[in-house]
Amino acid sequence: MTRPEDVAPLVPEQFRDFVHRFSVQDGAVDGPSGADWSARLPRLLAAVLDDWGLEPLGPGATGWTAVVLPVSRDGERFALKLVWPHIEARDEPLVLRHWDGRGAVRLVAADPGRGALLLEALDPTRDLDSLDIDSACQVTGELLRELNVPAPHGLRPLSEFARDQVAKLEAAEGVLPRRMLERVSGLVRDLTADPSCDATLVHTDLHYRNVLASLPGSGRPDWLAIDPHAMAGHPGFEIQPLLRNRTEELGTSSAFRYLVRRRLEICCEAAGIDEDEALAWTYVHTAMQAGWAAGDRDDLSFNIALLKALDG
Repeated sequence: MTRPEDVAPLVPEQFRDFVHRFSVQDGAVDGPSGADWSARLPRLLAAVLDDWGLEPLGPGATGWTAVVLPVSRDGERFALKLVWPHIEARDEPLVLRHWDGRGAVRLVAADPGRGALLLEALDPTRDLDSLDIDSACQVTGELLRELNVPAPHGLRPLSEFARDQVAKLEAAEGVLPRRMLERVSGLVRDLTADPSCDATLVHTDLHYRNVLASLPGSGRPDWLAIDPHAMAGHPGFEIQPLLRNRTEELGTSSAFRYLVRRRLEICCEAAGIDEDEALAWTYVHTAMQAGWAAGDRDDLSFNIALLKALDG
């Protein structure tokens, strides 16, 4: 039997301290606060390792709300993901099963009640940051072409989410200039009037570090998506993460607008997404990002610059 104290060092202490701050208001789904979850994480890890017959191969890598450990079973490598239960991660097992390894990491086993996923092993040292930006946008678009399939029943609808976020922007004081707020409100009203805006399974967070290389000799595609924050929505909503990352490569002034549009064009062409629809949804998605960045002057300024580059 695995002892919690033996596996506790596999989870970085700074990750547990970070998750400790999360509360129900941060999106918990019928589950523990971040403090409660992080406190019992070593016991959870030990229990899942035993229940699934896994051996840890090294310390875990962490994101905002999850830790992923390399593990093995009967000589085969896997990745064990333990995630604090929250709204963005709620449907990950559902959509990974729906994709069934097509364009995304393959799900081997899931225990949603404990926030545990057993995934095929990928190469955590190689993501799309290793490619030049045009190639990275091309690969992302090719993955989206596979991932943007009809949405399974039960996902959060993008239309509802977008209307809720715009209502929060309208209630806030001075986050966006009036002209931008009026534009995004009109776009959401028009875009969500079409029932098809909630027809497609969308990843929503497919940035360059959420695409990992497959292992040599695995017989799998070269690149696979991980960590979906899935909704039932419109494919045009998918482009924005490519614009808010690797921002140091976007330049300034006229170059900024050109390079923003170039990323969008490359990805849309590879994905088969209508460019005008992508521009509209990316404007909406960027306005949401501005709302979430309201306490960070630099981040807010970047998102306003991005809105200007996407306008017209």
